[in-house]
Amino acid sequence: MHHWVGTVRIPNVTLEETLALVQDYERYAEVYTPNVRRSALLARDGDRFRSSLQLYMKKVVSVVLNTEYDVEFQRLDGRRAWVPSYATRIVELENPDTPDEREKPVGNDRGFLWRLNTYCSFEQRQADTVMQCESVSLSRGIPFMLGALIKPFVTGIPRETLTFTLESVRRHLTATDTGS
Repeated sequence: MHHWVGTVRIPNVTLEETLALVQDYERYAEVYTPNVRRSALLARDGDRFRSSLQLYMKKVVSVVLNTEYDVEFQRLDGRRAWVPSYATRIVELENPDTPDEREKPVGNDRGFLWRLNTYCSFEQRQADTVMQCESVSLSRGIPFMLGALIKPFVTGIPRETLTFTLESVRRHLTATDTGS
């Protein structure tokens, strides 16, 4: 089990601008590159979204996962929002980007990411927005012989992914304001 919490202040960006970016699933591959290779909005019903992301992670070994999520954007008041996200499908790809690419059967993969829940809160504070995300993920046990090789991947990726996500949102939303 991996549990991480991260917070980022997004200067001179409104809550509405932040939520608009976070809800724009079609642009995730652009905003979160290279970690998100493909993204799509599968369905929307009001503030409930179903999305799919193809995730790419590399640290000693490379992993490509097809994932789907159920996400609900809950407005608490005019300044705050709460967004729980639950991965409903996580499947590892074998031979990605080749003619032999295929999804491994669920449970017959390497188990790097087995379950993933993310809980984000957003708060408008004067001219800034504060975004805090809590990530809870599960991976399967690491075989003894692969422990030294794979353990840094399995334990480091959840923290690095959360940090990357928060920094990407801030960078993307502030780039037009600063001209960078």
